[in-house]
Amino acid sequence: MDKLSIVNETPRAEGLSLKWKWALGSAAGVFLIFIIFSIFLVTAFSNSMIQTERKEVRDTLQTVSSRLHSLKATQMLPAEIDKSLQPKEGLGFQETLQDPVLMSISRDDTVVRVYNNAKAQVYPLDGQRLDVKLTSHQKISTLFKDGQEMIIGQIPLYDKKNQRIGTVVIENQLADYNQLFKRIYAILAVLITLGLILIALWGYWLADYLLRPVTTIEQVVNDLQADPQSQSRVPIPAKHHDELTALSQLMNTTLDRMQDFILAQHQFVEDVSHELRTPVAIVKGHMELLNRWGKDDPKILEESIQASLQEMSRMQGLVQEMLDLTRADQVEITFRDGKTDAKEVMNAVFNNFKMIHQDFLFGLDDSLSGPTYINMSRDHLEQILIVLSDNAVKYSQTRKEIHYAIARTSTMVQIAVQDFGEGISEEDAKHVFDRFYRVDKARSRKQGGNGLGLSIAQKLVEGYGGRIELESSLGNGSIFRLSLPIKVAKK
Repeated sequence: MDKLSIVNETPRAEGLSLKWKWALGSAAGVFLIFIIFSIFLVTAFSNSMIQTERKEVRDTLQTVSSRLHSLKATQMLPAEIDKSLQPKEGLGFQETLQDPVLMSISRDDTVVRVYNNAKAQVYPLDGQRLDVKLTSHQKISTLFKDGQEMIIGQIPLYDKKNQRIGTVVIENQLADYNQLFKRIYAILAVLITLGLILIALWGYWLADYLLRPVTTIEQVVNDLQADPQSQSRVPIPAKHHDELTALSQLMNTTLDRMQDFILAQHQFVEDVSHELRTPVAIVKGHMELLNRWGKDDPKILEESIQASLQEMSRMQGLVQEMLDLTRADQVEITFRDGKTDAKEVMNAVFNNFKMIHQDFLFGLDDSLSGPTYINMSRDHLEQILIVLSDNAVKYSQTRKEIHYAIARTSTMVQIAVQDFGEGISEEDAKHVFDRFYRVDKARSRKQGGNGLGLSIAQKLVEGYGGRIELESSLGNGSIFRLSLPIKVAKK
């Protein structure tokens, strides 16, 4: 039979490869995690700094309020009022603000503003006024101006007589804070960009490394498409076993079994063709003989009909055995819950063969004290015992003696069928359960065997969870031993 060759490789799926999906997915996942982590970190750091700045504004308010405590209401005049109205005695408002402590408070991002009771700004003199609603109590709030966040603190200003003379407002523009976070955001942007690139490259390399068995599997599949009998297999690493390693091992095992099945199928077809060729040729020869002149000769006609019927019967037996063999493959599914009394079937087969083959001496050693049920169909157990008995009779033409034995253990029923015939060599004993295998092909064909009986018996026994073994030696006969599981009563 010619091999079927398929040279086309497996088409690759369109779109992103699994490696790129893995790489981009890993990058996206790490990116989201990093963004969430950064948001929490930056928010916590920002809140901490804001609290520090608010505390600093609060302290500044207290300091400025205490230093301006010596001012009088008459000194809280707007800058645009004529200076002649300023009091002559004591320090003026501007001189008071020249206090070294107050000067040290001033920063580039901190502005001190002073308002009188009329809510007129008396300091600074730059004319700029902060749009803020003055209150009668200490207050610290946040204000956004020109898109920038700032902290506004205000506190009432009292003179020595504890009379309110105005309000002090501290404007912290958070210049250092905003500049620091601009740098932080820039650094985060650079880190995120570099991180995405590095994570994507790392993910691609890691995916390529981890998915190498998949590439090898793809190559093995392509080799098998080109040649179904290719011996290409997925290499199994000595270390680092993982799910892909288990998949590779499973695939190698599956390929081995598949190729065994293919070879068995080829052998099966060849054997069946060989087995059917002879009876078909015989029947055809007799039919041609009758067609030419044999139909006019009663003797030739009778011989041809009998020979044809015999060959047709042999073909029918062969076909039936092949069907039995096919059904035997389904034993586990079809006859899973069989229940048969092994003692009864053993005695029935023993008595039947004593009646059919009266020239043989049959013996039975029955150690079972009563009914013993096994997990098997009665028909199948009987079929197995008939196959073994027929086989024993065929190859016991010199010493016509067959012995049976049946016993049990706690979980198994054990049956033995022994003959004292020709025996089987060690090499042939390895193949007696193969389909169509016959030790002596010429004698087996003459005796009507097709080489399927023992194969069917083995399939049935193993399908029910049992075991069949052969012990044999040339010139001393053979023993077939069966071990069949006892049916466990359901509670």
